[in-house]
Amino acid sequence: MEMMMMMMMMSKVQSLFDASEAVFCNGRGGIPTLTEIRWLQSLLDGMEPADVGIDGSIDDVSGSESSQEDESSSPITITSDGMILGRALKQITYVHIHQCEDFSMGIFCFPAGACMPLHDHPGMAVLTKVLYGSVTWNAYDWVTSPNSNPRKYGLAKVVAEEKLLQASSKPTVLFPSGGGNIHSFTAVTPCAILDVLAPPYSDELGRPSTYYVDIPIPSLPGFCMLEETDLPKDLVVAGAPYLGPQLTCDDYDDADDEDEMY
Repeated sequence: MEMMMMMMMMSKVQSLFDASEAVFCNGRGGIPTLTEIRWLQSLLDGMEPADVGIDGSIDDVSGSESSQEDESSSPITITSDGMILGRALKQITYVHIHQCEDFSMGIFCFPAGACMPLHDHPGMAVLTKVLYGSVTWNAYDWVTSPNSNPRKYGLAKVVAEEKLLQASSKPTVLFPSGGGNIHSFTAVTPCAILDVLAPPYSDELGRPSTYYVDIPIPSLPGFCMLEETDLPKDLVVAGAPYLGPQLTCDDYDDADDEDEMY
């Protein structure tokens, strides 16, 4: 009974953190079981913007309490309730929640029309939940391992093409070799996406973020060629403080490294 009461009092983000820790920090490694994935998806499905300190309402900005500049000189509007007014953000903004060597949690907020270009998640499982607004999702998986001399390229299968994801959509999950490991997002409206990445990006450990362009194959519907490209020069991601419930973390260091968030 005491444990049940503690679970009821726990914040949603703490429950998600604890479940992620149980699944990804168990020393077992490898892909989570279907039961574990469904557990995490269920917790993600219950998440709302306010659960992570973001106001995703369509209220006028004039109702806010104050504005401030973040590290990347992007104005952030804080509501009278002490939350980030997500729909007032003018550029892609990342809200870092947690990162350790096994998994990371964070939120990308998009203004309408903003795009996160096609990128991969090497050796990673990723669970994603749209908190508010809507995005279109394009996703691919390699048919065979890509050629890497000197840049990655190869044949890929289309997993999703301009698929609309919104707050009512079920959380998506991708794996190292399936589910749309290489994907892009374009915001249809102002929106926010909560990500759980396991393990996180790491250049040192061979998990860099690589960007691609897709080249259609008219004679082969449902497939395309993907070719590695440079980090888009117009991709600018600002940082914003996490204003949601504070997490209780045990012995895991919170590596706030925004250079490896996307």
